[in-house]
Amino acid sequence: MAAQVITIDHPLVQHKLSLMRRVETTTADFRALMREISLLMAYEVTRDLPLKLQPIQTPMAPMLAPMLAAEKKLVLVSILRAGQGLLDGMLELIPSARVGHIGLYRDPHTLIPIEYYFKVPTDIEDREVLVVDPMLATGHSAAAAVARLRQTRPQSIRFICLVAAPEGIRYFHKQNPDVPIYTAAVDDGLDEHGYIIPGLGDAGDRLFGTR
Repeated sequence: MAAQVITIDHPLVQHKLSLMRRVETTTADFRALMREISLLMAYEVTRDLPLKLQPIQTPMAPMLAPMLAAEKKLVLVSILRAGQGLLDGMLELIPSARVGHIGLYRDPHTLIPIEYYFKVPTDIEDREVLVVDPMLATGHSAAAAVARLRQTRPQSIRFICLVAAPEGIRYFHKQNPDVPIYTAAVDDGLDEHGYIIPGLGDAGDRLFGTR
C-alpha cells in the first residue's frame, strides 16, 4: 500500500482546531474541544467500516437494516499521555472498541522515544488498531508505537493525530509506508526543539493543565 495522508478538512474540525491553537484557550476549553474534535474525526476514520444487512422489526414493518459487520472489531491505542484526549471522544462514538495504552517519553536531547508502559487487549490479532496521539512532530514516537504494535500482529493499523509536521510524516512513512495517517492539519514544520510550528504547543500540558 502506498503511503497515505488523509487530511480531515470538515469545517467544524478546522474551526475547533483553530480554537485549540489559540494561546488564550483555557485548559477546560482545550480539553472539551479535543473531545469534540476527536469525535468528529472518528466519523471520517471509520467511514469505510463494512456493513451487513440484518433483519430487524420497526414499529411499522420488518426490514433488512445495515449494521456494522460483527467481525470488524476495533481497538483504540492511546500514546500516553496526550493521546487520552483523543481517546475519550472516539470512545463516545465507538463504545464497543477495546482500549490499549503505550507509554512513551521523548528524550529531550536525542528526541528518541523511550517506552515505559505497554498494555493492549489479548485478542488484538483479531482487531484493527487505531493509534491516537494529538501531535505527529518528529514522527519518532508514532513510529516506535507502531513498531511495538506490529509485534502483536493486529489486522491493520491506522494513525490519527490533530496536527502533523512534514518531517514527521516523512519519517513515519519511511518506517511504515502501509499505515495511513489521518490528521486535521499539516503544519509548516518543526522548530529547533522538535515542536510543530505553528502547532498548538505541548498538547499534554495544555490538556492536563501542567504547562
